[in-house]
Amino acid sequence: MKSVIRILLGIAIVFLAYLCVTSVLTPIRFEQEKAKREKVIIKHLIDIRAAELEFKEQNGHYTADRDSLITFLQTAKKKEVRKEGALTEAQLEAGLTEAKAVKIIEKGDLKEIEANGLQGFRRDTVYNDMLQSLYKNEYTKETIANLFVIPFSNGKHFEIEVNNSYMSSSNINVPLFEARASFDSYLSDLNKQELINAKDIAKTLERYPGLKVGSVVEPNNNAGNWE
Repeated sequence: MKSVIRILLGIAIVFLAYLCVTSVLTPIRFEQEKAKREKVIIKHLIDIRAAELEFKEQNGHYTADRDSLITFLQTAKKKEVRKEGALTEAQLEAGLTEAKAVKIIEKGDLKEIEANGLQGFRRDTVYNDMLQSLYKNEYTKETIANLFVIPFSNGKHFEIEVNNSYMSSSNINVPLFEARASFDSYLSDLNKQELINAKDIAKTLERYPGLKVGSVVEPNNNAGNWE
């Protein structure tokens, strides 16, 4: 009888030890996996921000239409200035500016160009493919739609919202946008209690329960909530 009791006590001790270790390791593993996933998702949000900013630059407003944004990235051109040479301190002190130097170059008067020391100075406006300009070779026309899919979400898309009619305190129109991914979208396959805890903490701190960039409530310089 005593042997049976000893065995049962031994099993109970092992089980309790397992529970103690698990209670310590579970939140650690959850946070490690959460951090790993959020690093990837943040990269997507930064790239979406770049797309929205360029769309606004060319259209005067943001868009919440994912298909419109994808088409824009696939077809639009980005205006860029190719620079060769730079003005010296002496040229700047003499009153020469970038704008003045460009005008001299555009006139094509070789004597004036030489007199101002602008033989190696060039500023050419070029129009490059939007995908190449924003993302180098990271996305193609065929794969750019993947930018808007939340990693680790089983195919869910980032939520995009805009407020193009926001008026500042000085009565100036300031278009706003927001892109976000909730904890539920990319952490739902992890420990359920830890997910609940993460959402409770965000609620207590009055923060969005997930990752987001920008804001449709007030201007925040299009910052991410991780920055």
